[in-house]
Amino acid sequence: MPYVQIHTIKGMLNPGQKQLLLERIADIMVDIEGAGDPEFRKSVWINILESEAESWSMSGFRPSTGQIEQFLALRNARATTQEEADK
Repeated sequence: MPYVQIHTIKGMLNPGQKQLLLERIADIMVDIEGAGDPEFRKSVWINILESEAESWSMSGFRPSTGQIEQFLALRNARATTQEEADK
């Protein structure tokens, strides 16, 4: 029984993104570890753990909650612009 744990900064993923992530990781586990057997999905456990931004560090950089909020606003604006361009 595989157990997959995903760690992320709180607020980085919206509920739809979490659902998609859970589904795709389950698909990958079925394909690889379960040899494509759809019954294997019943034994796949996936957990998304969210921590405050201040609990993270990358190359010595420790983001603040405000910096994460700015990043998300920019990311969401870019996604909206791309969606409008695709129409």
